[in-house]
This record gives sequence, C-alpha cells and structure tokens, in this order.
Amino acid sequence: MSRSLPLPLADLPLRRLTRDDLVPCADLSEDRGWPRDEHRWGLLLAAGTAYGIDDPESKGLMATCVVTAYGPRMAAIGMLLVAGRYARQGVGRYLMQQVVESTGGVPLSLHATDAGRPLYEELGFLAVGRTERVSGPFRPVAEQGRSDMAGHPGTAAGARLTVRPASAGDLQAILRLDAGAFGLDRTHILVRLPAFADHLRVAEEDGELVGYAALWPSSESHVVGPLIARDTATAKLLVTSLAAATDRPLRADIDARHEELLHWFRECGLGSGPATTVMSLGNPEQPGDWKHRFAPLSVATG
Repeated sequence: MSRSLPLPLADLPLRRLTRDDLVPCADLSEDRGWPRDEHRWGLLLAAGTAYGIDDPESKGLMATCVVTAYGPRMAAIGMLLVAGRYARQGVGRYLMQQVVESTGGVPLSLHATDAGRPLYEELGFLAVGRTERVSGPFRPVAEQGRSDMAGHPGTAAGARLTVRPASAGDLQAILRLDAGAFGLDRTHILVRLPAFADHLRVAEEDGELVGYAALWPSSESHVVGPLIARDTATAKLLVTSLAAATDRPLRADIDARHEELLHWFRECGLGSGPATTVMSLGNPEQPGDWKHRFAPLSVATG
C-alpha cells in the first residue's frame, strides 16, 4: 500500500551503505519483486559506492542506488530501488539527481527497464544499446559439422582450443582480455571474481587465453557473466562448459548485437526474458570492443 512521504524530499538524508546494510538491501530487492540476491549485494557493497535513504518510519530502507567506478572514463549506476510503499512520489528522481551530482561529471552508464527509462531520459541519459535476457534449463545441441563436440564440452573439434578452470596464474591475462572488451580498468571487480563465482573458466589456444567466463548463483538459477571471448564459437564453448557444472537453470544478459549467440541459447532451450536499454550520460560512445563483450558481470537495472 502506498504511503505518503514522512518528510519533504529535500529533507531525506542520503548515507553511504556498508556491508552491515546487506540484509536491508536484500529486503528492498524482495519488496520490488526481485530476487534477494544477497550474494550479488555483497559484491556491490564491497566493490562499489552504495547510497541509501533510511525509512524514518521503519528499520528498513526507503531507497538504494549503487555506483561502480572504473576510473575517469566511466562509472556504472545500478540497483536504483524505491520501496513500493513510496513509489511514484519522486524518491527515485531525487536519489538519482544526488547520485549523478556525486560522480563529479564522470560519464555514466546504466541498464534501464522500460519502466525506468523515462526517468533517465529526463535526466539526460541517451539510449546507446540493448541487452536481452535468456533463462531456463540448458540443453546442449550439437552444431552442424561439429557433432563430435557432444560429450566433450571443453574442447573444440579439430582445434587446439580448450576450456579449463581458471587458476590464480590466469589473472593478468583475464585483466588484459577484459580491458580490451570493456575499455576500462575493472581490476577491483575481477580480483573478487574467484571468490564470488561458483565456477570461473578460461578458453585457451596454444597457451594464449582467448576468453573467460564466470557462473554465479542467483536465487534458483546460475548467472553467466562476465562472458568475454574472441568470437561467438569461443563464447559458446565457455557457456557449454559452465552449464555442465550446474544442475540449475541458466540466466544470461546478452548484448543484443550478438544475434548468433542469442539464437544458439534459444536452441539450447533458454527462453527470452525482459530486455533492458543500455543508457549513457556524458559519453554516447561506449568504450571497449563490443564484439568481444558478450555479457557483463550483472545487469543491475532500474
């Protein structure tokens, strides 16, 4: 049930959230019909800068927003959530305005739901891309001309391309691959990836890493991301290897320009889910090379 704001918007104090706010953040996600995802919240609170507004009438949070900075070239905004009882009263706009101001003019990026997009457009964000979600049980299919891959998800037929679990010695190569794909230094995120992910795989050919991917838990599913690869065939091989490591349904948020990979996911039994619009403020040109960037770590929408 909707509730009137207990204070004028300008009198609602923002504060920095910490790991101690993990449960209230998860409660707010649940309030809005999202998975609690305490695991992901833990990563965001550790690697990003999270802001919140306490509900003066309860022990919970009225609203949240997280900024993950990647140096002077880009910061990502996500998890803009407003408690349902305070929806449509300007809280989200007020919080976003404060957060954008706090970033000091650094170009910003976010993934917007259809419901959130009008607000971001009013704040000056421009649509620069699209992400499509696929989810469901993964049933591998043998591709024409490569049927001998069946039962051997880690090796491409007739090639020296293999997929194996990542090791500590792979970190520098993973950082180089990631920097090329995203055009940003995401070291502070990636060093946390081995502990965050249930499975981390690398694709290797003749001793050179040509892709990597992670699988991490979310509610009843496992999420694929990041997914970075030199080409679609390598991305498929990484996903197939990860899928073989779990009995849970898969979920992935794929750059919509990777039509071949999206088609393949559907052939493997995953259904289409909600799409999000990639939006940018301050720099319409996204850094990096999208051809190698198949999926981010997570799509923190709003």
